[in-house]
Amino acid sequence: MKSKDIPLSELTLRKYERPYKIKGRDLVSKLCLGLGLLQPGDSRDVIVDVLHALLINKKLDSKKLEDEVILLRKKSKLAMNGIASSNLRRQLRRLREVFLVEKIGTEYRISEQEQLTNIYREKIEQFLLKSITSRLEEYFNAADKEFFSKTKNK
Repeated sequence: MKSKDIPLSELTLRKYERPYKIKGRDLVSKLCLGLGLLQPGDSRDVIVDVLHALLINKKLDSKKLEDEVILLRKKSKLAMNGIASSNLRRQLRRLREVFLVEKIGTEYRISEQEQLTNIYREKIEQFLLKSITSRLEEYFNAADKEFFSKTKNK
């Protein structure tokens, strides 16, 4: 049976220097980079402003989120790239996929209005990362059986 080459879930993690003296948008940017939501050097960084707006405001509907993103980008003197409603919805979906953001009715908020450290520990580390590493272990075991069991029996 041929398996699909479409991942069931995906997580990219990056390690950066410790976050000494980094605040505001730069801190949120490093979070996004560290979680693989943003690529190093990528100018398409509106996801940073989406997350930043939700961290500042706690709860926002789509229209208020769009307004806040525009305000944050103006404040940081950034181009208004990526602020189309369709793109903001895509960025929200990406943040929801890593459990940082949830939708309650018509509003978006940080998951369970919880601190990010708790979200990371409970949802990313214990659930998402564990499920990925567990499945990888199954593939390692299958590869060991396939390639090493035959060698030992020869």
